Amino acid sequence: MLSDRQREIVKATVPALKAHGEAITRRFYGTMLAAHPELLNYFNPANQRAEGGQARSLAASVLAYAENIDRLGALGGMVERIATKHVSLEIRPEHYPIVGRYLLGAIAEVLGEAATPEILDAWRAAYGQLAGVMIGREGVLYAEAAGQAGGWSGFKPFRVERKVRESEETISFHLVPADGAGLPAFRPGQYVSVKVHPPGCPYEQIRQYSLSQAPNGRDYRISVKREAAPNLPAGLVSTFLHDAVPEGGTLLVHAPVGDFVLDEGHEGPVVLMSGGAGITAVLAMLEHLATRTAREVLMLHGVRSRGHHAFAARVRELAALRPGIRSVTLYEAVGAGDVPGEHHDAVGRITAEVIRQHLPEGEAHVYYCGPIGFMTAAELALDELGIPSARRHSEAFAPDPSFVTGSPDPKLRGEAA
Repeated sequence: MLSDRQREIVKATVPALKAHGEAITRRFYGTMLAAHPELLNYFNPANQRAEGGQARSLAASVLAYAENIDRLGALGGMVERIATKHVSLEIRPEHYPIVGRYLLGAIAEVLGEAATPEILDAWRAAYGQLAGVMIGREGVLYAEAAGQAGGWSGFKPFRVERKVRESEETISFHLVPADGAGLPAFRPGQYVSVKVHPPGCPYEQIRQYSLSQAPNGRDYRISVKREAAPNLPAGLVSTFLHDAVPEGGTLLVHAPVGDFVLDEGHEGPVVLMSGGAGITAVLAMLEHLATRTAREVLMLHGVRSRGHHAFAARVRELAALRPGIRSVTLYEAVGAGDVPGEHHDAVGRITAEVIRQHLPEGEAHVYYCGPIGFMTAAELALDELGIPSARRHSEAFAPDPSFVTGSPDPKLRGEAA
């Protein structure tokens, strides 16, 4: 049990965490993974390199926890974000003591004499409290995934029924259960994890991919952008999936999770924004909104060029299904054969002015997804437009260090490799 005195001590360490947080978390990952290399089965190695974002993401989460140790209700967004990622990786209660041991060790080593026994005891109690919160929420998510109709625990074999090229760099995998069982429903915007063991790689690799079509009860579709892989591990899994997993092959798949989902309690207009591969997360939302609701929808998509433009025909088809759905696509580079109004609608990137030109009347909820650069630009544009955080819903395809307590900031997603 965390005492009042220990809460005061944890909050008092916030300045030290701000100054040394990334150094602490980098040390934590280095020592833990050296002592427990089996945990590399759970981590994307691209995010553990010097330029990776995992240490920054953990540092931001630890800082948010320390700042709000006396009002844990404010951590709801962070807890849900991390819990869904943990469930997708099959992180279990037995992993928490290992993490706690090396996190406290890293704090002690980096802070040196400043890490007094009283401070370390306070952080030990604080970590125990946070672990209890996370284990409790993750237990609920595991039970829900396994207990629903067609649900399962762990990773289940799926057969690749079809592979469909969507653009120069993106291939869709249509997945059906190898045992012929039915599929559980999911909420548009959620994702599944895929576990593979590429040849020559000493550890299993787990990546998360959005379910890129609305639930149909028959198959799941993931759409994988091939990442450049001249120097692995960047692109390790996407390259393996594109080149080495054939139609008829098998993939191990986790049950769907994720909290980047439509707010069904809101009946007003919806703005869907995506950059590049981010379209995979909002496409299922667009299908759901177009076919099962009468809500006004604006779809804004930014992409490099027509060759990189996945799902162009499907988006046009959905936009034509009924009144009240508009689609606007921006290309950064226009080719000689690109026809305005057919292939793209404008040139450039999504900015505040672009959003303002097309923004529906009323209090629209905005859902946006893409790589970190796109997400940063989107946040700034929505700030300029005065869209409040309560009407923003987002997910970034990378470890995200920008968590701000109480706001629905970009979430963690490991689709970038």
